Amino acid sequence: MIEIERKFLVVSNDYKKEAHKKNRIVQGFLNTDPFRTVRIRVKEGQGFLTVKGMGSENGTTRFEWETEIPVNEAEALLKLAEPGAIDKIRYDVQVGEHLFEVDEFFGENEGLVVAEIELTVEDESYERPSWLGEEVTGQPQYYNAQLSKHPYKKWQH
Repeated sequence: MIEIERKFLVVSNDYKKEAHKKNRIVQGFLNTDPFRTVRIRVKEGQGFLTVKGMGSENGTTRFEWETEIPVNEAEALLKLAEPGAIDKIRYDVQVGEHLFEVDEFFGENEGLVVAEIELTVEDESYERPSWLGEEVTGQPQYYNAQLSKHPYKKWQH
């Protein structure tokens, strides 16, 4: 499947008031090669295995395949993951016709809050909430796989 998404920094906590759901997510990477990232995730007592391909030139489009796996298998695979697990809370915020997933990071990435929106076509229009900041689509340092190796606290301004 092809995923089309845009990624933004978040400039205020107002999204928390608008969120209709939140979940803790712990994830690790079995492979962080940009051509084929393999992620293990535990979310809401469920396990997931995800493979992502290389992004398009502007970073909005890339291959993504995901399947649910038993949570005990996901937890076992997390122990085999490369160093640098990602720990975050994801807030689901409906804005107009679109869902924004807002990730508040913890641990070595504490202080970073990023919002993602999935689109059906690259130039699809969407309502822009007041808490949405600078677009960082296509900037690799904001990809979770990179954050696991080069945490936000080590390069933030």
